[in-house]
Amino acid sequence: MKEKQKRYEALVHAFHADIFRYAYYLVKDSSIAEDIVQETFLRAWRSLDSLKDEKAAKSWLITIVRRENARRFERKQLDLVDIDDTPVADETSMAERSVEHSEMQRLLAGLSVEYREPLILQLLFGYSGEEIAEQLNLNKNTVMTRLFRARNQLRDMMSKQSEVRGQQNG
Repeated sequence: MKEKQKRYEALVHAFHADIFRYAYYLVKDSSIAEDIVQETFLRAWRSLDSLKDEKAAKSWLITIVRRENARRFERKQLDLVDIDDTPVADETSMAERSVEHSEMQRLLAGLSVEYREPLILQLLFGYSGEEIAEQLNLNKNTVMTRLFRARNQLRDMMSKQSEVRGQQNG
């Protein structure tokens, strides 16, 4: 039992930050991301004995995160709210982050999931096209096309943003 606990603690220590960052990019809400990460590591603890290759741990955890996120929608019951009672999100709460970082997050969030997810796997985790294809159960050519289109869409959004700033300042 102690050996399993040591393996688990090493797993959490090594990958917690990356797994949280990935969950956050998927859901764009830190409290939901924390819940997903907690469930991910709980499931990892329960099936730690099934992890034979330690080199595959990060991919294994990312798969668990993706499944936990999907489970969230399976059991989700939407509440009806009066729109007049709903506060509008205040962008100033992100003031502690750098402007460039929050702007990039906003631009990434503007991408559709099919383009955002492979790009995040490449940017955050440094996965190759083949690794991303394996992670997402897609053809490598599909992944490469989505990465190409995602980068082009980001470039276009950044270009339009620069034009708007230039018009506002000029």
